[in-house]
Amino acid sequence: MATRSESSVSGQRPLLAFGFAVPIALLGGLIGLGGAEFRLPVLVGPLHYSAKQAVPLNLAVSLITVIASLLIRANTLSLTPLRNISTIMLALIAGASVAAFFGVALAQRISEQRLEQVILVLLVGIGIALLVEAFVPQQSLGFVPDLLIAQIIAGMLFGLAIGMVSSLLGVAGGELIIPTLIFAFGVEIKIAGTASLLISLPTIIVGLVRYARRGAFAERRLFRETIIPMGIGSVIGALIGGAIVGIVSAQLLKFVLGVILIVSAVRIFHQQRRP
Repeated sequence: MATRSESSVSGQRPLLAFGFAVPIALLGGLIGLGGAEFRLPVLVGPLHYSAKQAVPLNLAVSLITVIASLLIRANTLSLTPLRNISTIMLALIAGASVAAFFGVALAQRISEQRLEQVILVLLVGIGIALLVEAFVPQQSLGFVPDLLIAQIIAGMLFGLAIGMVSSLLGVAGGELIIPTLIFAFGVEIKIAGTASLLISLPTIIVGLVRYARRGAFAERRLFRETIIPMGIGSVIGALIGGAIVGIVSAQLLKFVLGVILIVSAVRIFHQQRRP
């Protein structure tokens, strides 16, 4: 039988999940991200899930936001510009899917405390990456040689890292995919944004199927309490963020969000969680 405090937390979750998701997705939309890395501290902190519960929940919400983004872009989405990078995309998908498959098993096998430590390191790393990007011009570089075999190997290696992060944090991976496409393969930023969604989708699905088979979504209340309200809030926030993009400097926002992510991650995950 649930205690009164547990029932209270459970009753507040839908409203809290929606309330946090809207501003997170709004700010993420202003810099072209879904905000999944910011949802994870919320799931573990205010919503009181364990890290092992929070990761698959975050991944489920990420699937909703990616599908919504693809539907929103459907009228303007053109696959023609992606033909030139189709090999790179397939290599990234292959590597990310393999890593997501094994990453779920790793996340479930290690202890709760160890997973929290891994999450802390990854979130701080993403926060530092946002700080760096705030001062780095968003221009295509492409340090990977323009050779088919080199692009395939590099794509699979980058994909392995992206898929592992996706399965361990429950994120779509756009915060890693977009910079990889821009700086490693010289892809133009608008094309990289569209490609990121298409690369993320199979990676997320692989991770979700693996988590589902391990019983992560056995409790149907998780959909009612968290996944659906947080997913709806994320879509609404992303729509608002997309509509007002340009009002705030993206570089300044990346710096501020990078600091917020690092601080929130340290506060939530630095100490071992208690029931």
